[in-house]
Amino acid sequence: MTPPAEPSEEIALARAMAAMAPAGVRTGCRIIREGDETHLLPAEARSIPARQPSMRRASGAARLIAHRLLTDAGFDGFALLRGPSGAPAWPEGITGSLAHDDDMAVAAVAAVAGIGSLGIDVEPALALPDEIFSLVAIPEDRIDAADRQLAGRILFAAKEAVYKAAYPLDREVLGYEDIGVDLKAGRATTMTGRSASLVYCTAPRVVVLAFVEGDRV
Repeated sequence: MTPPAEPSEEIALARAMAAMAPAGVRTGCRIIREGDETHLLPAEARSIPARQPSMRRASGAARLIAHRLLTDAGFDGFALLRGPSGAPAWPEGITGSLAHDDDMAVAAVAAVAGIGSLGIDVEPALALPDEIFSLVAIPEDRIDAADRQLAGRILFAAKEAVYKAAYPLDREVLGYEDIGVDLKAGRATTMTGRSASLVYCTAPRVVVLAFVEGDRV
């Protein structure tokens, strides 16, 4: 069990995410707090089937970040509905991604003119249990360049982020075995041939951002 996040961690993670994000990508984070479910807009609340208070709090926290990022992009008051696949339905011309662990929510958005698709994941900065690593890793993965203790956790988050970035483009359900990751090169490739770039931070939390470049204007 991970210790609860502290306010200083929220500030530090926001800075780390902003520093790693490519040009044109807005990012944000928030410690999940009691009452965050009230940040869901009415239409958003109706679109999310989860009834567990913890899940609705996490969804509210992630969407609060996204609302702020979308407002900065000119989409004030946009209701980020849960789509049939479970992913949020973003405004036309915008790509984005949400994620959370038990204590922290994160979000990223960008214009599709520069970034064709985004995926993000957040994890505690702890070693990945061996039994999970054995399910996630494949021989094609290259993770030696990463911190040895956190390499498995970064790999796990990278594959989650790549799936989120690739699915809107290819509509293919991918397993961990269908995504090869090279952390030194900052690249990942799916079994469909989709290639994505990767950036990540490891402190105070592991956050991986995967992105597929769009047509730049």
